[in-house]
Amino acid sequence: MAAGADISTSQPAPGDVLSLWDEALERCSELVYIPMSSALSGSCATARLLAEDYDGRVTVIDNQRISATQRASVLDAVELANAGYTAAGIEEILLAERLSASIYISVDTLKYLKKGGRVTPAAAAFGTVLGIKPVLQIQGDKLDALAMAHGTKAAKRQMLDTLERDLEGRFAGVEGITVEAAYTCTDEEAAEWAGEIRARFGPLFDGYITPLPLSIACHIGPARSAPAA
Repeated sequence: MAAGADISTSQPAPGDVLSLWDEALERCSELVYIPMSSALSGSCATARLLAEDYDGRVTVIDNQRISATQRASVLDAVELANAGYTAAGIEEILLAERLSASIYISVDTLKYLKKGGRVTPAAAAFGTVLGIKPVLQIQGDKLDALAMAHGTKAAKRQMLDTLERDLEGRFAGVEGITVEAAYTCTDEEAAEWAGEIRARFGPLFDGYITPLPLSIACHIGPARSAPAA
């Protein structure tokens, strides 16, 4: 990507999805499948079509999550399953909590997001201005514009400031809130970024920081990081 390569993504092959489901259903009576948000990928709609042939044994849950927040949904689903909840019960809870998450992303350029059609017109209007770093947000739907910052340090500060306001406002009193991070920069830069997050949020940040999945990173572009709550 840094050299200008044209990279795109595609949905999981239906045969691979069906093989995964069939293998899992040999060990259990029902299955919960949590794909990427339907607002950002067509894989959710495909999965729902495939699930129609399983007589209710496969529940596809579209709770509008990606990346770290999608991982959190999977862990919540596992915990609920271990507590005895059915697939329908897990779906009800995850859908009720689908907006209890925020993702903030700083990018060097909107080139990759605009190319893939994954930003709203408001976000695309930021354009690419010398020295200006767009800060974007996801709160249950497509990427949208949040702010513009003068340089990378200011963009990081904007993300952390907004996240702090969310924790004190939208998420005030909510139990089990965590702060996590993902990145497309170098591991050294990610470690520095983790230190900044830990300094601001202390025990809310348990140290979980991971490279963005390639299916997302190729739309973000290289050399950025994104905190998520």
